[in-house]
Amino acid sequence: MLKQFFILCSGADQTILKTCSNGEQNKYAGIGATVFFTALMASIASGFALHMVFDSVMLALVFGVIWGLLIFNLDRFIVSTLKKRNAFLDEFLQVIPRLFLAVIIAVVISKPLELKIFEKEINQVLLEQKNDLTLANQNQIANQFHPNIEAKEHEIESLKTEIDTKTAEVDALYAIYISEAEGTSGTKKLGKGPVYKEKRDKHDAALGELQTLKTENAIKIKTLENEISQLKSDYQTQVNSSQPIIDNFGGLMARVTALGTLPWLPSFFIFLLFLAIETAPILSKLITPKGEYDYKLEDEDTAIKSWVHQKVSERKLIITTDATLNNKVYTDIAEEDELYQYKKKKARELMQLQADAFHQKQKTFL
Repeated sequence: MLKQFFILCSGADQTILKTCSNGEQNKYAGIGATVFFTALMASIASGFALHMVFDSVMLALVFGVIWGLLIFNLDRFIVSTLKKRNAFLDEFLQVIPRLFLAVIIAVVISKPLELKIFEKEINQVLLEQKNDLTLANQNQIANQFHPNIEAKEHEIESLKTEIDTKTAEVDALYAIYISEAEGTSGTKKLGKGPVYKEKRDKHDAALGELQTLKTENAIKIKTLENEISQLKSDYQTQVNSSQPIIDNFGGLMARVTALGTLPWLPSFFIFLLFLAIETAPILSKLITPKGEYDYKLEDEDTAIKSWVHQKVSERKLIITTDATLNNKVYTDIAEEDELYQYKKKKARELMQLQADAFHQKQKTFL
């Protein structure tokens, strides 16, 4: 049962193959098994690839089966159309397009399995790429907010500097009127004289200005700090909203690109493995000598070809003979006087009818 199934997969003519030896049947069963398992690997590989794209097991299964059937039908067609010739060069020339197609199929089949085999290494590469993308995204968003934040922080520092400068001025005036009261500077008279009162008034006026400045600048600083806080909040919100896009970075194209950054030799060996599997049926038919099945198939094909050529030749002879006979018949008829007189009579009648019709038409015009 299994043998018959694999023979069916090989695309061989079962009617002819049943009349061949057991060894010949086993050869085509092996070819069919290779075709079947290649399609099975293609189905698994495409199912995995489509699962990464759609993230759905059901869709992956459905499209995986469809892709496997497509590869199965294509391989079966390629193998079944390869026929043994009498010259190796003729066989090799007919195999070249099929080998090219087999290479394409091997690449398509092997790539998704490579992604699965090297999944851990690919995940590490993707993690590094995600980290780089996260930092780049944060820096890009920061370029939109940081100039405003820095400008407002610089403005806060200027307001604080203005308060510190005014505070230093008030402290200096305080020291001046205290030293005047103590007699250590100014008039150097101990006590609170007119000069002391003048300096004290100047200090009190500056102190009032300082209090007003502190109140006004405190309001300004609070407003600027709120604006800075809002900018930082907007920055963090934008970072958080864009981060899921980076976290989801890891689709099929990203994984194929990440696979390309890994050492090429392991992937190349996997490709060679699938290339060998895909081309095995073709190469086996190419290098094996003509077998019993090939001779019987050639006999059947040539019998039909000979029969068709025979029928075509017979039709050509019939046409040639009929043309010769017709020429001879019409030549003999042309020499008969009776036929000549009859055609002459009819021609006269026709010319008379034409003349009458022309005359009638001219009368209507007049």
